[in-house]
Amino acid sequence: MGYNCDMETTAHAYRIILLDDDRFLLDMYSLKFSQGGHTVQVCLSVDEVVEAIKSGFTPDIVVFDLVMPGKDGFDLLREVQALAVSPKPVMIALTNQVTDEEKRKTQELGADAFIVKASAIPSEVVNMVVEAAAKRHKA
Repeated sequence: MGYNCDMETTAHAYRIILLDDDRFLLDMYSLKFSQGGHTVQVCLSVDEVVEAIKSGFTPDIVVFDLVMPGKDGFDLLREVQALAVSPKPVMIALTNQVTDEEKRKTQELGADAFIVKASAIPSEVVNMVVEAAAKRHKA
């Protein structure tokens, strides 16, 4: 299920995949990103993300939870890497998992950023995600 928005856009509109098993959070973040002019594809599982990419949705950014039923965020990082999406999307973990080991593991698997859900309000999360993507696209 995707949400597109024709509202005034930010400096750069991104194509974003949001992955979480919490429908409320998906809806909230989808609305926030859409209001910023971004195209959003919401997914409830790693398999849905893989299917969206294989079906032609090429994300600039993938925002994902680490803790998921079945395949988790670590599996997502491995599977997106195996798909060899070009250009490589900015991968951002948005989770309440905060151990140093989990941060290290997400970085080793290719995550660009790690945001703790409980420490940021939704508008801050949107800003952090867009800033991370803007840094990558300037490089």
